[in-house]
Amino acid sequence: MRKIIYHVATTVDGFIAHEDHSIEGFIPEGDHVDEYLASLKQYDTVIMGKKTYEFGYQYGLQPGHAAYPHMKNYIFSKTMDIEPVHDNFQIVDGNEIAFIKNLKKQKGTPIYLCGGGAFAGYLLENELIDQLILKQNPAVFGKGIKLFGDSIKTVGFSLEQQKTYKSGVLLLTYKINY
Repeated sequence: MRKIIYHVATTVDGFIAHEDHSIEGFIPEGDHVDEYLASLKQYDTVIMGKKTYEFGYQYGLQPGHAAYPHMKNYIFSKTMDIEPVHDNFQIVDGNEIAFIKNLKKQKGTPIYLCGGGAFAGYLLENELIDQLILKQNPAVFGKGIKLFGDSIKTVGFSLEQQKTYKSGVLLLTYKINY
């Protein structure tokens, strides 16, 4: 069975973005960024919520295009109404849990959960995330979009790997223990 890996940047206080969805304060370049971009090659499938997909617009992503062209892109939204431009772009607008359980049964690489917080919280509540890879930036936002949105699910984590970059960013890999 394929794993879902939530691979995400966060602050020390657990935020993936400011309330306005901006990410100023994260370290935007360095060896941690190069390694992250290289790690994306291990995935053939990405799942994300609508707000995360639309976040890409400010970086040149056009509606209906794949955010990650080398992956099959599944965008989870009940309100998004765009025509797919590529075969590797699909909007999932219902039966999310059944869809994801079926996706996990298919052949392929681990599945990259790109975010965001509310969608990750929903998947955590339904015990569908298998691994958490945090790129913990040496910053505090104080408030913003939480790592798991408004989820109140209690779970444990087992640290599998850790790495410290020159920039001060920590790469922490956890197994999720439901």
